Amino acid sequence: MMIRQINMSLALTAVILAGGLGIGTTAAQAGEVTSQQIRDQLKASKTRSLSGTRTAVTPEELATIKRVSQTRSLSAGDREQIAAIAAKRPTIDLEINFDYNSAVLSSRAEPQLKSLGDALTSADLKDAIVMLAGHTDAKGGDDYNQGLSERRAEAVKRYLIERYRIQPDHLVSVGYGEKQLKAPADPFGAENRRVQIVNMAEHDEAAK
Repeated sequence: MMIRQINMSLALTAVILAGGLGIGTTAAQAGEVTSQQIRDQLKASKTRSLSGTRTAVTPEELATIKRVSQTRSLSAGDREQIAAIAAKRPTIDLEINFDYNSAVLSSRAEPQLKSLGDALTSADLKDAIVMLAGHTDAKGGDDYNQGLSERRAEAVKRYLIERYRIQPDHLVSVGYGEKQLKAPADPFGAENRRVQIVNMAEHDEAAK
């Protein structure tokens, strides 16, 4: 198995997104993103359809989101369903550093994770259901990349649960490996290595 170092970039940046998870938002600057920037980017009220109204999740989509949030291991079908819903929701990419060739969060990740935790426990986002989607570049094999992206997304989820007491069923961790490259013209580029954060259901929607 090829040894590689993958820095997952927090996709909570308004992302232009990886392959099918495009959520039309503005991209955040490379590097650390502040708590306020994360809050502003993920507010569902900023998501508008062509008619100018907010794009809300349907009852069927909400049922899927809640089911998946309680599922430990997602199937390929689950990942596709969640990606389709995420494509209509506010998102941002964040850069989160992991230890070499592992899913262990490095000390360098702490400031960005703190900003994320502060944002998700703010009045704007408290009790929302949020997706943490791991992505890799195209180096290495498909199975390796898929597994690594899943483990890294799960590591961020555990951090948020343990440090910020966010309810586990309000966080959906999912890995997409190299299947949704943010920069398909540069498949080995660092911008492909990221964790994407998506506000799947705002707190008023999640409470239904």
